[in-house]
Amino acid sequence: MLIYIHGKNIDITDAMRNRVEDKLSFMDKYFELDDSYRANVVVSVHSNMSKVEITIHTKFGILRSEVEHEDFYAALDLSVDKLERQIRRQKTKLSKKNRESLTEAFLNLIDEEEKKEDDSKLVRTKTVFAEKMDLNDAILSMELLGHSFFIYTDDETNEVAVVYKRHDGNYGLLEVEK
Repeated sequence: MLIYIHGKNIDITDAMRNRVEDKLSFMDKYFELDDSYRANVVVSVHSNMSKVEITIHTKFGILRSEVEHEDFYAALDLSVDKLERQIRRQKTKLSKKNRESLTEAFLNLIDEEEKKEDDSKLVRTKTVFAEKMDLNDAILSMELLGHSFFIYTDDETNEVAVVYKRHDGNYGLLEVEK
């Protein structure tokens, strides 16, 4: 993981840099880390208060925490604890979604059909960058974002593909044919 540490109103010492790198190593147990992961750490000091902001860009989304404390090391510890809670919460949410029963999926399908209106119109346009990844990473990204579909570039075929969640709880894949 690439770690960028910036200081505002403070010079970052080697001890601070080492502590940040050591504290962020906890992510190894949740993700297979490589250089595609970036962590931006901003340390600022204002009127005897240290503020630690950590933003981690992953394939699955952005993790962010911000903590203010009198002591830099305490602020760093609290900020890392916040990040770990976010990751655990997302993993729990993901596993609960995967355990959804067929009955619940069927009830959701009925509710969705009742909510549909014939007067549908385009209300928003969004541009999406289709990142290169494999199918399993795309499914995990979709679940972490809480979406019902995810657009990505398949790393084997180099073609744009769409993975989607089916009403029965399984997944579907749309591939582009030229």
